[in-house]
Amino acid sequence: MLGIFFGVLAAASFGFNNASARRGVLSGSAIQGLVISMPIGTVMFAVLAWVFGQWGGFSRISPIEIGFLAAAGFMHFVWGRYCNIRSLAAVGSNLAGPVQQFQLLLSLTLAITLLGETLSPFKILGIVLVVSAPAYILRARARAKAREKAGTAPAAPAPDPAKPAFVPRMAEGYTFALLSAVGFGTSPILVKLGLGTHGLSLVGGFMSCVAATIVVALVLLVPSQWAETRAINRESAKWFGLSGIGVSLSHLFRYLALGLAPVTIVQPLQSMSLLFRMIFGFFINRDHEAFDRYVITGIMLSFGGALALSLSDDAVLRYLTLPDWLAAITAWRWP
Repeated sequence: MLGIFFGVLAAASFGFNNASARRGVLSGSAIQGLVISMPIGTVMFAVLAWVFGQWGGFSRISPIEIGFLAAAGFMHFVWGRYCNIRSLAAVGSNLAGPVQQFQLLLSLTLAITLLGETLSPFKILGIVLVVSAPAYILRARARAKAREKAGTAPAAPAPDPAKPAFVPRMAEGYTFALLSAVGFGTSPILVKLGLGTHGLSLVGGFMSCVAATIVVALVLLVPSQWAETRAINRESAKWFGLSGIGVSLSHLFRYLALGLAPVTIVQPLQSMSLLFRMIFGFFINRDHEAFDRYVITGIMLSFGGALALSLSDDAVLRYLTLPDWLAAITAWRWP
């Protein structure tokens, strides 16, 4: 139960991170967001590991587990976060979110093949819903565009000339959303392998952050990247700083959750960030996000899929009386 609680907190923090990062990229860049956010997470994990006395168990972490944690840091904090910020800049948080749920499919596939976890009918239903959400959004958006060209769409309210119109760059946004899903979907498996049986979540998080920070520091050796980072303005710095706090808290709760619960429970709970990013986005980025009906419908489809992936089959059978044939289907497992 504590693992589920930390999983929900991770989703809420990640939702706030996405809304803040979206605001930051309105006048900033992805590399600027990385540079500001990385030190925050590194310091946070180091201090909390000291407060909770986890540094004493450092010797129990094997070199192989250190390698897994370093790889997790690169895939999540560098690859995943950079691609996530690029997708937010192109299409916004609401449109990128459902596509990024493909990380669930990757995580579940790797958890089944590498960690020996199983697939159930509820998880299959969740996979179908997760896959259908972005497909629905793209199809509905294409129909809306066709109606606009044909002149049959309802008249839209006149835009406010003082506010720039939000025009999503779908190809760029969805490409980077899928790439970020690869990073976010791979990292939980690497974290789980890195934490092993020692459960030193805070020390593990610190080691992942250090590895990612080293990679970012190497990138800054390129003169053009260093010049771009130094050109950040105060507004972007503020929002990237808030984003860094949000993403650091998200990873803190995520590492704690993965130390207590299976990947097949923790990773689907992360999809609740879809709802949180929409809520935070409404208050922070109302003029820079897509809130069309089909977008919200797609988000809810994706959330329904995440909920199905999170359901415990044993809990369903415990609280619901199902016909024998349906109970037999529910009890099916693969492999």
